[in-house]
Amino acid sequence: MFWTNLLTTTVQTGAAAAAGTAASAGADGAWYRHLRKPGLQPPAAVFPVVWTVLYADIAVTSAAVRTELQRQSRPGLHRRGPRVRTVRRPGPTPSEAARRERGYRRALALNLALNASWSWVFFTKHDTALATAAAAALTAGSADLARRAAQARPAHGAALLPYVAWCGFATYLSARIHRLNA
Repeated sequence: MFWTNLLTTTVQTGAAAAAGTAASAGADGAWYRHLRKPGLQPPAAVFPVVWTVLYADIAVTSAAVRTELQRQSRPGLHRRGPRVRTVRRPGPTPSEAARRERGYRRALALNLALNASWSWVFFTKHDTALATAAAAALTAGSADLARRAAQARPAHGAALLPYVAWCGFATYLSARIHRLNA
């Protein structure tokens, strides 16, 4: 179950990364070079490294969350050797777990769409105000994703906190760039 989920979440995050990368080609353009940037702006080489790590984190953690919620939605069947034994763990009811898994899938899809959209708004449309709003929405969506992951297992929510923090930092950078260039 985990490996199937990992394949799915890897394709999803890879698609968001590819869309963002395609739009970020403008990072080398004259418009971006001439923008005034805040003092906390990291060097350009930092962004692809950080985003690669974060996308990997999102894919692996999301696969683990989905797998955990799928297991919770089908309690009682756990293989031990040649026999199947019934186990009832404390936690949400099977229908609640299934509802949470569907909600997590939707939240992940929305989050990745917001993630990819920021690059298009910023680098292609050159709209720093809208990019700041998109970054703020992405930060809120990332916090919601971490909250949903923590419902499945607290460690899963904690694993997404670097993503939330980076999105918050990106919101700060977008807002400062907008203010410095308005």
